[in-house]
Amino acid sequence: MVTKEQLGKLGLFDAKVPRYTSYPTAPHFGRDVGPADFTRWIEAVPKGAQISLYVHVPFCRRLCWFCACRTQGTKSDKPVQAYMETLKAELEMLGGHLPEGVTLSRLHWGGGTPTLLQPPMMHELAQAIRDVAPFAENTEFSVEIDPNEIDGARLDALAEAGMNRASIGVQDFDEQIQQSIGRLQGYDITRWAAEEIRARGVTSLNADILYGLPYQTQARITESVQKLLSLEPDRVALYGYAHVPWMAKRQQMIPSDALPTPQERLDLFETARRLFLWDNYAEIGIDHFATADDGLTIAQKTGQLRRNFQGYTDDTAEALIGLGASSISRFPQGYAQNAPATGAHTAAIREGRFSTARGHVFAGDDLMRGRMIEALMCDFRIDAAEIRDRFGIAGPALTRLFEDVAAAFPGLLDVTAAGLAIPPEARPLTRMVARHLDAYELSTAGHSSAI
Repeated sequence: MVTKEQLGKLGLFDAKVPRYTSYPTAPHFGRDVGPADFTRWIEAVPKGAQISLYVHVPFCRRLCWFCACRTQGTKSDKPVQAYMETLKAELEMLGGHLPEGVTLSRLHWGGGTPTLLQPPMMHELAQAIRDVAPFAENTEFSVEIDPNEIDGARLDALAEAGMNRASIGVQDFDEQIQQSIGRLQGYDITRWAAEEIRARGVTSLNADILYGLPYQTQARITESVQKLLSLEPDRVALYGYAHVPWMAKRQQMIPSDALPTPQERLDLFETARRLFLWDNYAEIGIDHFATADDGLTIAQKTGQLRRNFQGYTDDTAEALIGLGASSISRFPQGYAQNAPATGAHTAAIREGRFSTARGHVFAGDDLMRGRMIEALMCDFRIDAAEIRDRFGIAGPALTRLFEDVAAAFPGLLDVTAAGLAIPPEARPLTRMVARHLDAYELSTAGHSSAI
């Protein structure tokens, strides 16, 4: 049994570490990757391959204070319509460079609020995507849905476009907490959205909920989780709220003196975690839960679980292409990120070039360290044989690396001939353990709490 005191001595309650949805992490991307690299990497996708596509819609009717995503508020559809034209032009450019026979394994519309698109916009965007890369046989098409910004007509349009997985942001159902983070969303409207989604034949439902919010207590998060469980989501992301007001200025509206302490954050997480486990959800990685028949659960059991910018995934496509302002793409060669500002992104597309503004070319042992970190984040263990076979590292050198990592957590990690493993009682330390495999300096931009 690892106590809070032990975790505290190891620095869990003071550490700021990456979430490791990429390696290296985004703060280490540089300006040496541009549109020419992005174009070459697209053209290098094998003919007939399956790819993932992420489409970013950076608009919201209102800006939630807790959110650190690249978004902008709009009361009018005019800038959204203009952005849609940019997306269609970007898709046409993409189609001009993709090799023959490429299909989609995954399609995700994120934001912002993709559901503020009007039905005709949804149809146009979906058709433009299919014109570039048709769906594969078992394509998963997911959309982030705001219950406050959806209606029957838009749900009809999404279902007709092929949406088969929906994701609803909940955050917390407590009214005082909602007011403190600028996100008012009652249980009834959330339940209505879930029911209407399923009524249209969309059987897979994701939900996000946050711990570490202002005024959150174990009693309050218990009530919110129980309400969420009544919606019977197939998959839940239990994210820790990242309070980074120096990066996301709108978070300055949040009362920082009402935030729970790091020790209280751990209690909140454990309270919610136990409720999901008691309701027979499988624990996926560090912060996801899923039903027994969900793709994430199956992927975890078969060793196919992966981690990307959307969190955990069962997608095995080699290329994830991001469209829209600020979107990040991952190729076997490296990462490429579009210009974050909508204006700069639009200007580039109008000039007939991709807006790639920065990125990273994999070099040295990037891929090996990235895979080891992903393995820890997904499976809490690193298979030594896999790393030796894939990356050609000598056995003694790999063992020394594992032993160096374990030395930072005396008596807690298991190093054997099979590899490195984090036992269940030490799993709150997973991101910190991963940090010891990270060869890059900790970003001066700052990261979120380790718990």
